[in-house]
Amino acid sequence: MLAAVLGASLAGCSSTGGKRAEDERAAKAAGGRAAVDTPRWTFAMVTHSGAGDSFWDIVQNGAKQAAAKDNIKFVYANDEEAARQSQLVQSYIDAKVDGLIVTLAKPDAMKDVVAKAEKAGIPVVTVNSGSAESKAFGALSHIGQDETVAGEAVGEELNRRGRKKALCVLHEQGNVGHEQRCDGAKKSFKGEMQKLYVEGTNMPDVQSSIESKLQADSAIDSVITLGAPFAPTAVKAKEQAGSKAEIDTFDLNAQVAAGLQDGSLGFAVDQQPYLQGYQAVDLLWLYKYNSDVLGGGKPVLTGPQVITKKDAAALQEYTKRGTR
Repeated sequence: MLAAVLGASLAGCSSTGGKRAEDERAAKAAGGRAAVDTPRWTFAMVTHSGAGDSFWDIVQNGAKQAAAKDNIKFVYANDEEAARQSQLVQSYIDAKVDGLIVTLAKPDAMKDVVAKAEKAGIPVVTVNSGSAESKAFGALSHIGQDETVAGEAVGEELNRRGRKKALCVLHEQGNVGHEQRCDGAKKSFKGEMQKLYVEGTNMPDVQSSIESKLQADSAIDSVITLGAPFAPTAVKAKEQAGSKAEIDTFDLNAQVAAGLQDGSLGFAVDQQPYLQGYQAVDLLWLYKYNSDVLGGGKPVLTGPQVITKKDAAALQEYTKRGTR
C-alpha cells in the first residue's frame, strides 16, 4: 500500500510519467539504488535484541530494503540491557541523526531518552514492543502486533487443537510484550496455562528448564515459546523428557518453517518482522518528505497471523532469503 501511495505521489514529478516512470523506480529499488531524489537522511534503529536472535536479522533486512529505495543511510545498534539500549539511543541523538526507530520492551528505561529525541527535533517511530506507551512517549507511530491480541490468538488455536494444559516459556524477564503474550493466551485458553521463566541467552539452560518441567508434569500437552530460535530447543527438551507435548511458537524463521512441515512444531504466530523494519524506515521517510503519519494514534498492525503445516511450504522460500 505504501509503495502504491509513494508511486502515485511521485509520478507527477517525473519527466517520463505514468507506468514507465513507475517501472524505472521499481528497477532502481530492486538494484539497490534509490528510487527517489530526496536528501540522504540518516535513520538509526536501536533494539533490545540480544546476540544471535535471527528475528532481528529479518527486521533489519526489511529496514535495509526500504532504506535503499528511499536514499537513506541506515544504521543499527542493539543491547538487551535496557539502560545500555537507552545510552545507544542517546548516542544517536548526540550524532544528530534524522530519524530514530526504537523498541520499548522495557518502556520505563526508554521514556526519558525518547523525550530527549523529540526535544531535539528527531522524529521517532517505535517498533515491535511498547505499543501501549508509544503515543504517550511522543512517537509518530508504532509498528508491530498487539501482543495481547497475539496471545489471545494462541489461546484460541490451542482450544481448536483440544489442548488442556500449556506452558508459556518467557526468555526475557521484564519484557512487557512477553508478559502480554502469555497473559493474552491465558485469557482465551480454556485450559490451564503456566509460565516458565528461563535465561534466554543460555540455550542449554532453556532446554534443561523446559525438560525438567515436562518431566515433572506429564499433563502438559503444549509448550509455547515466545521466539523462533527457542522452538527447536523446546523440541529437544520434549524429546529428552519423553513428553508428547506439542511445541508451538511465536515468530517464524527457516527452522520453524521446516519444523511445521515435518510436524515437530504445531503452529507459529507470525508478526512479519520484515514488514516492521520496512515500514518503520518508510514511515520516517514519508514524514520527512511529506509530513505523513500513519495510524491516527493507533498501532500499525503487522500481525498476528497463525501459520500451520499447510502454510509452511509456501513460506519456506521467503524464510530462506531472510524476509519471513
